Amino acid sequence: MVQAKTELQARARELRLAGKTYNEIVAELGVAKSSVSLWVRDLPQPRKTAEQMHLMREARWAPHRQEQAIKRDQTKRDATHEIGRMSDRELFLVGIGLYWSEGSKTKPHSKEERVVFVNSDPGMIQVYLAWLSLLGVKPDQLQYRVMIHESADISAAETFWANLVGVDVAALSKTTLKKHNPKTVRKNVGEEYRGCLAVRVLNGADLYRRIEGWWYGIVLAARPTA
Repeated sequence: MVQAKTELQARARELRLAGKTYNEIVAELGVAKSSVSLWVRDLPQPRKTAEQMHLMREARWAPHRQEQAIKRDQTKRDATHEIGRMSDRELFLVGIGLYWSEGSKTKPHSKEERVVFVNSDPGMIQVYLAWLSLLGVKPDQLQYRVMIHESADISAAETFWANLVGVDVAALSKTTLKKHNPKTVRKNVGEEYRGCLAVRVLNGADLYRRIEGWWYGIVLAARPTA
């Protein structure tokens, strides 16, 4: 019995010197915490490992982070309710700004007047399609194309976008694949990565000219009056 106790005491000291806490030693040896304290009290306080320091920091900051997360979510919910329903006029103006930010535009060296909108955000696509509908663009005037890295789940992405816009996968144009570069560290990976969807309005030259005119009208209206 004395020998067993001596062995436990020696083992407790080894564990303490290895940086173990009292609770960890108690759990491993199955002895009382008071015994462990008595056996190792003359040993210096062990330096905490990097992992232990990380866990301590996480435990200290976890309540603060949770509080901040709750505040962020509440702010977003409040802001969402501030919008309410949009009038046709509001959607009309939002759509113009949306297109002029994300849609294709003519350039001095290329005067192609095409209405093509490309985005990876499903919400942006939905708002854009609602805007096109407001303008009287019919579903059969739209052409959809998925654009995605070749290393991604192409089939899943095609299904996702087709479901979002309400067409069969077979109705999508041939997917554009971006070559995979192993040297590039991409962060847009995983199940949530679905590439982009390009939405083109067929025979959209006249619509493009109107969009450009609308945008310049907004610019003029936003200028301060003399």
